[in-house]
Amino acid sequence: MKLVGNHVYIRFLQESDANALLDLHVRNRDFFQHYLPLRDDSYFTLESQLSIIQQANEKRKQDQAYSFGIFLKETNELIGNVALTEVLRAPFLLSCYIGYYLDQKHNGKGYMTEAVTLAVKFAFDELKLHRIEAGVMPHNIRSIRVLEKAGFQKEGIARKSVKINGKWEDHQILAIINENE
Repeated sequence: MKLVGNHVYIRFLQESDANALLDLHVRNRDFFQHYLPLRDDSYFTLESQLSIIQQANEKRKQDQAYSFGIFLKETNELIGNVALTEVLRAPFLLSCYIGYYLDQKHNGKGYMTEAVTLAVKFAFDELKLHRIEAGVMPHNIRSIRVLEKAGFQKEGIARKSVKINGKWEDHQILAIINENE
């Protein structure tokens, strides 16, 4: 499955993408560390990245999570990831979380807003979900803007909710509702 925007497309990662995924993480190791849980050296191996892809594909088969690589249309370069995780399905609950990361050299070009918008469309149109929630550290203004441009609205602060770079951090909660559901 390939979802195409103006400048990027998103698709499920395949095992053949493991080298590109490893390169993305190695190139951005210091940059990503400000926004992600601590990762030890074993994470930055081909075996680890291959395992991540395999686990993502298994979770997709079980309707638990949907992880997409973000690719530049012009070059087919893997530049990031957008994932719909923790899919919950019950008569009274149809929701998931969204998370993402983008190669530092491609920040500020609108690529992530485009990728998030494509993932939201997939969640609402294909998965028939009702709500998507995101959490962003309040000082990460650029990420909050990505979500707002994609239609998310601020809902409140989750205090000390996620351990980032070894420290419990507050997160601004944003969400988007499927108004057609």
